[in-house]
Amino acid sequence: MKRILLFFIASFLLIGVSCSSDTNNEQSTEKEATEEVEEEESDVRNTDETEEDTSDNDEEQADQSSEDQEVSSKSADVTDDLVVHYIDANQADATLLQYVHNDQPYTVLFDVGDWNRKDVVNYLHEQEVSFIDLIIISHPHADHIGQLAQIMDEFSVEEVWFSGNTASSGTYQKAAEAVLESEADYYEPRAGETFDVGSLGIEVLHPSTLTGALNEDSISVKMTYGDISLLFTGDAYQNEELQMIDRTDDIKAHILQLGHHGSRTSTHPDFIQAVQPEVAIYSAGTGNTYGHPHIEAIDTIRDADVDLYGTDVHGTIIVTTDGTTYELTTSSKGKITPGDSTDEDTKSEKPKKEDQPKENSKQSSSSSCIDINKASIEELEQIKHIGPARAEELVDLRPFDSIEDLSKIKGIGPARIEDIIDEGKACVGGE
Repeated sequence: MKRILLFFIASFLLIGVSCSSDTNNEQSTEKEATEEVEEEESDVRNTDETEEDTSDNDEEQADQSSEDQEVSSKSADVTDDLVVHYIDANQADATLLQYVHNDQPYTVLFDVGDWNRKDVVNYLHEQEVSFIDLIIISHPHADHIGQLAQIMDEFSVEEVWFSGNTASSGTYQKAAEAVLESEADYYEPRAGETFDVGSLGIEVLHPSTLTGALNEDSISVKMTYGDISLLFTGDAYQNEELQMIDRTDDIKAHILQLGHHGSRTSTHPDFIQAVQPEVAIYSAGTGNTYGHPHIEAIDTIRDADVDLYGTDVHGTIIVTTDGTTYELTTSSKGKITPGDSTDEDTKSEKPKKEDQPKENSKQSSSSSCIDINKASIEELEQIKHIGPARAEELVDLRPFDSIEDLSKIKGIGPARIEDIIDEGKACVGGE
């Protein structure tokens, strides 16, 4: 069934349909496919979601109560330490969780780093990972799904979760194909579902349904190990944080990974008040051009008297817990300060960059050209036939291997490609 669903995704990409079009039809197909997937058994999943059956209400309530008790009594199952690695993945996200349950090692990944790096893959090898029980991809932007294809190739993976949204980028296509070609199970979780992965409890907080907006539909989960909870929200924005509050009975967590790399688009004060974290962690690259972390997010966390850590300052951050208490260690020390964004205030809300591709055989990089894989929105608009809307679509479709690949953009045909080449402003940089 996984193969049927991902075959649809791959076909969707190959016929050139953009990720933002036909959203309603896509959601309908995703729902049908998801319903079929949910009928399959999985060693990883153990959901306590309410299902329709022919039993009476009393039996349903009794079953639900029993399952709720199983999820809430995790502390009795914890027999070993959980080690959580907030990996220093530059301007990307990747978190590794490792623990033992009933003498069986477990490994879970939440996001897998950027497309043009190998730091997450290398870190997994350094930690002697060979088998991954569950990979959760919050959303299909390249700084969250980037190294999935290589991970699927180099490690044995039991199960992969996607939100159900697709993207038109080559990075997403390679990742989807890698999952398709593997033996891993595939699932699209929804808010309200709960799962057990050994002694780790996972409650899905978001999304409840898909809107087609990639950041906004980020898979967000609360993970519980014994009495200690950790919260992950991908790149979800403040509006989605407020939705999580409304639909979740207990959203409190000891450790919160800040949404969207510490951007002002996330970390609503009401969300922080509801979660009541003791520690907040963000993932960002040193000197990144998005200006992460933003001063608004920093101030919100500090006003709430929450300890703040960031991978740009502290490197890889490791939390170790026995299910009752936890300790935090960092690979380096420093002082967190707001980032320096050289562009407009809304820059961090634009699609992420997928930086350097393979060298273009037809046009190489020069100091005077506009590198379509690295240029800002404003720089891209200087290229003939590339206005504001096409510039944003271009960024979302990165990386490109050649100028001819700009034909993926709506309205850019062979004649306009020739105009762009003749103008000589656009180029594709080498590695």
